[in-house]
Amino acid sequence: MKRVTGIGGIFFKSKDPKALGAWYRTHLGVEVQDWGGAAFQWKGPDNPEGIGTTVWSPFAADTSHFAPSPAAFMINYRVEDLHALLTTLRAEGVQVDEKVEESEFGKFGWVVDPDGNKVELWQPPVGQ
Repeated sequence: MKRVTGIGGIFFKSKDPKALGAWYRTHLGVEVQDWGGAAFQWKGPDNPEGIGTTVWSPFAADTSHFAPSPAAFMINYRVEDLHALLTTLRAEGVQVDEKVEESEFGKFGWVVDPDGNKVELWQPPVGQ
């Protein structure tokens, strides 16, 4: 079973996500969308159709989305089979959140690494 297949997103806290997004748009050319983040399309020799994205998104400084981690960031990793991986990780003694979310955006699960960082695992919908 493959585990992580790539980085799906970088999420981080900001005192003013909207102003920070505008700064990145102006100075670094990041195409920040109305929803507050940007999606970088994948394309390369092994993926000529460019299927897949990596999301960049600032969150409000007081977000609880990264809890229980005290970190100011959370990394989202792409996986092929979320439920199988979570089962394996539990068997390996990893701290796995019981909650799994499933939507049109895919399947999401969370674990906590040995440093206390919350890590998001994402199984994209078919074709992404």
